[in-house]
Amino acid sequence: MIEKTVHMGMLFDFYGQLLTDKQRLFFSLYHQDDLSLGEIAEQYGVTRQAVYDVIRRSQKILANFEEKLGLIQRYTRQRELVEMLQTGIEDLSEMLSSEPADRPWQGQVADLEELIIQLTEDF
Repeated sequence: MIEKTVHMGMLFDFYGQLLTDKQRLFFSLYHQDDLSLGEIAEQYGVTRQAVYDVIRRSQKILANFEEKLGLIQRYTRQRELVEMLQTGIEDLSEMLSSEPADRPWQGQVADLEELIIQLTEDF
């Protein structure tokens, strides 16, 4: 459930502006403000089914954008690469401070350079 909520939030963050005003409003009220279908329907003078249809259609539209554009997938991969870079840099820093004369860090530097290349290719 939490995973779905996070995923819907990410879809909305990346592609929400591509929805109509009504779709954006109902989606936001339901997924972000945690209002029920009935509460939204009552507030806007429509049926519960109408609210459900708008939200369901919005979810499909957002998922379709992600399927075609893959911005969330790309973003997630870039975050993973950055985390790997950060860990590698921390490890390298530790190695350099403890044994600077042996040069065991050269292989790790090459690995970091490869990660940087992968990261920049995704842009």
